Amino acid sequence: MAEPSDRVLDHLDSDDELFDELEREADQFTGFREQRLEQLKYELERARDMKENHHGTYIEIKDEKDILKLTTTTPRAVVHFFHKDFRRCAIIDKHLEILARKHFKTRFVRADVENVPFLVDRLKVKVLPCVIFFVDGVSKDRLIGFEELGNTDNFTTDMLEKRLYKADVIVRPSDAAAARMNNNHNSIFRFADGNGLDDESDDD
Repeated sequence: MAEPSDRVLDHLDSDDELFDELEREADQFTGFREQRLEQLKYELERARDMKENHHGTYIEIKDEKDILKLTTTTPRAVVHFFHKDFRRCAIIDKHLEILARKHFKTRFVRADVENVPFLVDRLKVKVLPCVIFFVDGVSKDRLIGFEELGNTDNFTTDMLEKRLYKADVIVRPSDAAAARMNNNHNSIFRFADGNGLDDESDDD
C-alpha cells in the first residue's frame, strides 16, 4: 500500500487545511482533464474533416480547377502528372499510394496530362513521371523521372519517402507537433517557359 506523502502528513493536525489542499488538487486535475478532452475533441474533428477531404487517400483529379484549388488551399500537396501508357508512371503510383496512407497531413493526388493541358504547359511538365511538391500554395520542388531514385524501377518506397522529406512536403514524426499551417495562398505559377512532353521510361 502506498505511503502518504509528506504534504499530507504535514496537514494531519488540520483537517480543514488537508481537505482544502485535496480539493485544490482535484480542481487542478479536473481542469487538466477537461483541457485534454477538448484537445482530443478538436483533433478528432480535424481528422474527420481531413478524411472527408480525401487525406490519407491517393486519387485522380481530372479537373484543372480542382487541382488549382487543392494546391492553393492545402498546406502540403503531392501531385503526380502521369500518362496511362507510361510504365514508370504506374510504378511511382504504387509507392505514392502507400505514402498517402502513411502521411495523413499531406494530400496525394494524380493527374493525367491529357486531362490537364493548361497546367502541363504552365508548370512546364516535360518529362514523365513528374511529381510536383506544393508547400503553402507554391511549387517548392519536383521529382522528374527516376534519376534521384537510383535510376532503377526497383527503388523502394523508403527512398521515395526520403525524397519527399527533403522537399518538406511530408512531416517527420518528430516535427509533427511543431508543424505550422501557414495560410499563404500565393500563386503556383512560378516557372520558366518551356513545353513538350517526354516519357523517360521510353528512353531506357
